Amino acid sequence: MYIGFITENATVGTTPESGAAYEAPAQTRIGHVHLQVTDIDKALGFYRDILGFKVMQRLGNQVAFVSAGGYHHHIGLNTWNSLGGLPARRQGAGLYHTAILYATRAELAGALRQLVAAKYPIAGSADHGVSEAIYLDDPDGNGVELYWDRPPAQWPLAADGSVQMYTRALDLNALLAE
Repeated sequence: MYIGFITENATVGTTPESGAAYEAPAQTRIGHVHLQVTDIDKALGFYRDILGFKVMQRLGNQVAFVSAGGYHHHIGLNTWNSLGGLPARRQGAGLYHTAILYATRAELAGALRQLVAAKYPIAGSADHGVSEAIYLDDPDGNGVELYWDRPPAQWPLAADGSVQMYTRALDLNALLAE
């Protein structure tokens, strides 16, 4: 175990003992995302009422934690620094989008049907070879991707075995027919 400080001679991404690049363990997952929103009720109108997440805990107009399947929270929504503020920026550094993974294509189709029924605007969609995705913005302008992953055996591969993602049109009518 190494505890210390990075010095100007250290190479970021390597361990002092071996010089080998650190690699996150294969089972590492992104646990949740926590978003600053301008209004908790408006945000819940999207994440709870349209996308179907369940409110696990709410503290007035300051914070709400929502989940799918009973997890403590997949998405945190807070107004600590943003109550009544401006929407998310389109330019500059920051979160590009939150990606919500559905287990099957049929589940993604169900989410799309919900968006259509709610007349919620969809910003785009794509077939990436490894996945199919629908893109939209939440009420505060935070990007949201709804997607499902194809099984790895169906991923497009180059001759050297590397994954070759692409962006092609996604047939939303075929997805709705799922």
